[in-house]
Amino acid sequence: MSPMFRSDPIEPPNYRPTPEPIHAVPSIVPIETSSRVAVAATECSLFGKNLTLLGDITGSESFYIDGKVEGSISLTDSCVTVGPNGFVDAGINAKEIVVMGRVRGDIVATDHVHIHAEGSVTGDLVAARVNIESGAFFKGRIDIRKSEAKQAHSVAAAMSTNDLLKQASSS
Repeated sequence: MSPMFRSDPIEPPNYRPTPEPIHAVPSIVPIETSSRVAVAATECSLFGKNLTLLGDITGSESFYIDGKVEGSISLTDSCVTVGPNGFVDAGINAKEIVVMGRVRGDIVATDHVHIHAEGSVTGDLVAARVNIESGAFFKGRIDIRKSEAKQAHSVAAAMSTNDLLKQASSS
């Protein structure tokens, strides 16, 4: 075969391909939108799908789980996301909880729980807001509680109403 028809590319003797630059991957935390969950960059720990953790997780930053966790998760001021490959055999306590994988254990959220269509939860839910998409699996009880801000507003409104009633009855 002549060099004109070679199938392999000819490289100069000292040829070294330029490496592609490494770009930082932003952390991901789901943020609720009207119909789907969007992804935004923020402080977040990522737990990969080939990892297994036996124990308790506590802290103050958001946590994305795509592996297996057994124990308890307590991130009271943050978001916990169980990714599509994630399996959590633990109770979860967080501000916001998003489930796209499987959770077996009780869930307590001070704000919101969102179970995606591909998600599965076996355990009780306690939250101010709960969203379960069509097709999701859920087995347990749901307890809807007012958020702390709404409770404070309700208490203030009740106190002002009681004050008005006392003033009206004393005059």
